[in-house]
Amino acid sequence: MQIYWTKINKIIEETPEVKTYMLDCPEGFTWEEGAHTHMALEGFNAGDKPNRSLIRHMSISTLPHENSIGITTRIKELCSEFKQILRTLEVGTEVALFKTHSNVPLKREKKNVYLLSSGVGLATFRPLILDYFERADDVNQMHSLNIDSTKDFLFPNLVVPASDQNFTSQFVDNRQDYYKEVKNLAADKDGLFYVVGSDEFLIQNIEALLEEGIKPEQIMLDKHKSQLPEFLPIDVEV
Repeated sequence: MQIYWTKINKIIEETPEVKTYMLDCPEGFTWEEGAHTHMALEGFNAGDKPNRSLIRHMSISTLPHENSIGITTRIKELCSEFKQILRTLEVGTEVALFKTHSNVPLKREKKNVYLLSSGVGLATFRPLILDYFERADDVNQMHSLNIDSTKDFLFPNLVVPASDQNFTSQFVDNRQDYYKEVKNLAADKDGLFYVVGSDEFLIQNIEALLEEGIKPEQIMLDKHKSQLPEFLPIDVEV
């Protein structure tokens, strides 16, 4: 396993509780849209075994051509040891990255794509949206639906190219409105539905989509292939 040590070059306060840590791109480090990585803090590998409290699975919220690796995360007042330390880090601090992989690259199958997320889960979709803006080939249109009860919606000003009328973004602050919209979107029986959030959020969305007649193979989750049977019917190849 290769470990890439890199430095924080910028810290962006997206909302009062959400920050994006922009990291230098180490030589040889590559990724694609929808990727996640393991981010580790100094000292995580100092002992005989890795200190797992200093390691977190994080989505990358940027594309390679942006020349920085973006890690967007919510840090609440009461948080884990990892985030307590992360909150104190400054520009120039070193962190480690390893085990980078994408479970949710953008499928180009001439269908409508729906991005369903909760809170900071939208960070996983930012690269897919930008990738679509740059090359809309074989994607009919894209719609993003995000629920966040804090009402501090993430990336509300994501710039939509003036020439692109096939992208829409929607934010709601309560579950009732959110699942009403999911039901409306599921009227498209041929669409592709990407879902990112907590396991509970995934399960609720899958149930809602299946009830509306969406097939398991139309539902994309940010989960390793081996984990998919825990969420989707195991007799279907995804």
